[in-house]
This record gives sequence, C-alpha cells and structure tokens, in this order.
Amino acid sequence: MRALKLFVVDDMATSRGLITQALDEIGLANYETEADPRVALQAILRNPVHLVLSDFNMPGMSGLQLLEQLRRTPATKNIGFILITGRPSPEIVAEAQRLKLNNLIKKPFTADAMRKCIEAVTGPLAA
Repeated sequence: MRALKLFVVDDMATSRGLITQALDEIGLANYETEADPRVALQAILRNPVHLVLSDFNMPGMSGLQLLEQLRRTPATKNIGFILITGRPSPEIVAEAQRLKLNNLIKKPFTADAMRKCIEAVTGPLAA
C-alpha cells in the first residue's frame, strides 16, 4: 500500500510536521504537503491523489470548503478525505457528513490513531 498517494493540507507548519511524522511512522511516504488550501485544491485537481488529510480551520478556505470543491469535480469527487480538527463540533460533523467526509481525526493524535483512521477509509495498510 506504499503506492497510496496522499496530500496533506494545513496552514500551520508545526501541524503539517506532526501529520507527516505520523505518516512516516506508519510507512506512508508518498505524500505532498501544502499550507494554502486554494493552492492544494489546484494541485489536486491537476493531479488527483487517493487521500487528502486536511486541517479544518485555515485562512481563505476551510477544510470543509476544500472537501466541497473536491466533491463538485468529477475527477476528484471520490477522493478519500480525512478532516483533522481540535474541536469537532456537532455543526462541523453534520456539515462533514453532508459533504460525504470519509473520516475525521481529532488533534492531538498518535501515529497509531492516524493509521486506524486511514485504514477505515482505505482498508488495511501493508506492514
């Protein structure tokens, strides 16, 4: 499953680092990262990936707005999408479900929790 292509979107460098550190720990090294969700959207539209891991709260475009844009586009509408948030309010969860979010992980998270979250979307990852 090392061929799984991921895209990490988070405006905070520290958070991007924690996410990619968890991905590295579970053996998923085929990822790109981007701080600006609008730039990430254009990159994903040009070159779709298997799974997007996105922060919720970002300037200019929230993680759910990014998800909505991907779901509107035929080439990206079925991409797996995991939302990362420190405060998954009922409103965020309801909107995420409406947009067909695949999974959600709460900050802070462990590499093991990230693995389980990803596997719930992709199926078992090769060891």
